[in-house]
Amino acid sequence: MEQHCNFVKTDLEINSFADIEPYYNNLLIRPLETSAQVKKWLDDWSELESFVDENFAWRYIKTSCNTADKEAEAAFNTFVTDIEPHISIASNELNKRFLTNEVQLHIDKAKLFTMVRSAKMDAKIFREENVPLEAELQQAEQEFGAICSQMTVNINGSEMTMQQAANYLKDAPRDERKRVFELTNNRRMQDKDKINSLLDRLLELRGKIAANAGFSNYIDFRFCQLGRFDYTVSDCEAFHDAVEKIVVPIVDDINRRRQKLMQVDTLRPYDLPVDLPVGTHLQPFSTIDELVKKTIICFRNIDSELGMYMNKMRQLGRLDLDSRVGKAPGGYNYPLYQSNTSFIFMNATNNLDDMTTLMHEGGHAVHAFLCSKLPLVALKSTPAEVAELASMSMELLSMSQWDIFFEDKNLLKIAKLNQLESVISVLPWIAAIDKFQHFLYTNPGHTAEQREKAWLDIEKRFGCKVVDYSGYEEFLANKWQKQLHIFETPLYYIEYGFAQLGAISIWKHFTENPAQTIANYKKALSLGYSMSIPEIYEAAGIKFCFTPDYIAGLMDFVKAEMKKLEE
Repeated sequence: MEQHCNFVKTDLEINSFADIEPYYNNLLIRPLETSAQVKKWLDDWSELESFVDENFAWRYIKTSCNTADKEAEAAFNTFVTDIEPHISIASNELNKRFLTNEVQLHIDKAKLFTMVRSAKMDAKIFREENVPLEAELQQAEQEFGAICSQMTVNINGSEMTMQQAANYLKDAPRDERKRVFELTNNRRMQDKDKINSLLDRLLELRGKIAANAGFSNYIDFRFCQLGRFDYTVSDCEAFHDAVEKIVVPIVDDINRRRQKLMQVDTLRPYDLPVDLPVGTHLQPFSTIDELVKKTIICFRNIDSELGMYMNKMRQLGRLDLDSRVGKAPGGYNYPLYQSNTSFIFMNATNNLDDMTTLMHEGGHAVHAFLCSKLPLVALKSTPAEVAELASMSMELLSMSQWDIFFEDKNLLKIAKLNQLESVISVLPWIAAIDKFQHFLYTNPGHTAEQREKAWLDIEKRFGCKVVDYSGYEEFLANKWQKQLHIFETPLYYIEYGFAQLGAISIWKHFTENPAQTIANYKKALSLGYSMSIPEIYEAAGIKFCFTPDYIAGLMDFVKAEMKKLEE
């Protein structure tokens, strides 16, 4: 699905800003006196942004696929330090020109209102003195992945990544689970101080950037940078409170049931990942190829167009799914705006979480395809609250097809029940991580010890009261260090909570009217960012809402579905 380029040479190589500077200069000086000229200017600007963004995307992808690749690392660093700073300055000048009367008179402001308001916000917070700081920050943010990629443990004579070792916590005997849990967490604690030092540096850089832009704290700056036009810090705090009041008690009940089924006097952290009933082995696939093929069938059965898109990802080689030493942690879908495709990165080790992760990232991928026909890259680049709605909804929608992965009906029920438990259980974790990040940025200069205390206080609010961490206090106090978003994408996490509520609502509609729900889902995703977040949610047939009553209603629905599976 390569996009035809009219403005940028298709074989252009970007080795320095000088290679693309003529294109920016052309856009800055070009006459804009007619509607036709402005339209062509916007199209060419979008094409340039797509080309440059995809060039950076591949540099990022290559470094995460192999953190030991020095050539890839150098290419990434060259872009961040020598190219991106110049792009940032040139883009700000283009933003300012876009906002002038000569352009605004010739555009459809109703259709481009999200682009206009984003441009205004970007222009408001831009400071040239932040350009080198942003470059330094972007480099530093990659260090977390490099640190984690080197974390391995030796289990029964085999060197394993943290993701591979985690499989032992699912069905191994309890003594073995305890041993592996301690091995992996002791390995994490070896780099505890290194990760704390990295976060100190990130907090300092982010604080400087916010102060330079005239903000008293990084949270207010970041809300503007993320374009959070449709909700406030107070809304986030209200979400925290609602989750604590409504969802945390449900999670406690889920874990009391777990304790009873496992027949243990005390529920320990290494008991939480176990597939229930004890002895159940949920392995939805044996090889990466099998995972991909079955996922394509799953998507195709939900909707033929969605299946076609996932098959296209396979054909184009846009999937790197296995876990290996030297690979960055986590998973993501990176949209490629020039070629109108995506790249899915993850660390699969043949378990249920891997299957649902591919459903999640596949949701992102089909989203990119569905909004690829939008005329400008600014309209394709959706806010996280919408992007995560696409992915988290697909996790739940796909359950209707999980018999492809589980022929045994009993295992199928268990897999679905595990998924629904995780849908509920993740909400307190999301609230906790967001609350913790609010602490990080409203308490400048805090120590690592104060950080641990703050996290433990948050754990008391959002953590499960049933799980006993005795003897593992250090692990618990640093549990937040597992969360990549804190380091690489600050304050980007609560979006998962908002989107999870939306996804549950979409799934509820799907159980009542599948065809109409899928039509609404595709319609909403095809809007990209051409409308506000609440309007896109409305197009999907749901509300952008996180009031206590709304959350309680959704939790009641999920609990009812879980009860059916338990029968």
